[in-house]
Amino acid sequence: KFVASSAAEAELGALFVNAKEGKILRLILEEMGHPQPATPIHCDNSTASGIANNTGKCQRSRSMEMRYFWIADQVTNNYFTVHCHPGQENLADYYTKHHPTTHHKRVRPFYLHTPESPTLLFRAARPSALQGCVGNK
Repeated sequence: KFVASSAAEAELGALFVNAKEGKILRLILEEMGHPQPATPIHCDNSTASGIANNTGKCQRSRSMEMRYFWIADQVTNNYFTVHCHPGQENLADYYTKHHPTTHHKRVRPFYLHTPESPTLLFRAARPSALQGCVGNK
């Protein structure tokens, strides 16, 4: 447990925790004879994604430094790939926001996991298209 001083640090911490869990599963599968390609991790923070992929710069605190170097090392060694997706395209982000009824009805098939459920998420609207409060539509 730690206190994050920015959204990027919080997202990087989440990447660190999830990659640690994923690393265990990857090792188990590899030891059972099932080699794994790089495991994709989706993140909705472009700064954290850039830090993990070594494409962004970071002013690191000491606590952030360990997480930064570990996740960046995992990406460099091709154990994980970190992709930035806006919150509207990130299934895990759904539970962290308040949405209108129309949005719940539109995304319900993604969470029910029926044979008819879609396998790909719809593309999010450009930020300029998202105006006003959540309950306006």
